Amino acid sequence: MDSYTNVIELDNVVKDYGDFKLDNISFSVPKGSVCGFIGQNGAGKTTTIRLMLDVITADSGEIKLFGEDIKGNAPRLREDIGVVYDEMGFHEFMTGKDINIMMKHIYKNWDENVFFDYLKRFSLPSKKKCGDFSRGMRMKLQIAVALSHNAKLLVMDEPTAGLDPIVRNEILDIFREFVLEEDHSIFISSHITGDLEKIADEVVFIDGGKLFLQGNKDEILERHGILKCRKDEINSISKSLIVGVQEGAFGVDVLINDMKAAAKLYPELVIDRTSLEEIMLFYVASARR
Repeated sequence: MDSYTNVIELDNVVKDYGDFKLDNISFSVPKGSVCGFIGQNGAGKTTTIRLMLDVITADSGEIKLFGEDIKGNAPRLREDIGVVYDEMGFHEFMTGKDINIMMKHIYKNWDENVFFDYLKRFSLPSKKKCGDFSRGMRMKLQIAVALSHNAKLLVMDEPTAGLDPIVRNEILDIFREFVLEEDHSIFISSHITGDLEKIADEVVFIDGGKLFLQGNKDEILERHGILKCRKDEINSISKSLIVGVQEGAFGVDVLINDMKAAAKLYPELVIDRTSLEEIMLFYVASARR
């Protein structure tokens, strides 16, 4: 049994490009969980993933994977990580058989039997050039590779973007199977919050390089709600409860950060449950006012 508690830990991580800054990001992902990393395009999700994988170096802060600092340990730690990007990383002339030969020389734990079993399961021809694959097939190919070297952690950057709902659900089922095995964890970056509501245990939300929200997904959804009121009632709502306000033709929607407290204070007002997408949109709109 591995001794670490968190599979991923970031502590005050900074990466400054001048025109964009990942600003003191801190969060942790418990071992054995699925963590949804949400934010709009350009929020800093890909930069964070590249830092975690030691593709780029942070200006300051600490990053740990499997309880170990990535500095000096990244090549060894990457053996236990399966990575899936939104764009296929293989040359388009390569076939499944070519990729198998290449991966044998990259991963010590590469298992070609597992790989070809996944190709069959995903109906991916092993002799066809992957450049001729559809987007869904390309994504499944990357997932097959990621799952074929005994990885303990899957790190994925927008794996379901641009896929039709049927293929997306098929891929989400694969992720569910993976994380059912002991100590397997998933870190999945996406702006498709509906997918994350289906599979995520934890949520980390960033925008403009800043961390806005992190924690257990169900607790976040239970805590936040949409309070309905008239425009003349908004000033009576405690500012400490308000995340953001959206005015409509017939009243005001207020995202609140504590449904239980609001229900006690304002029993006459309607408070509806909300979604990750609504929460994200309200936080972003509030930050940009």
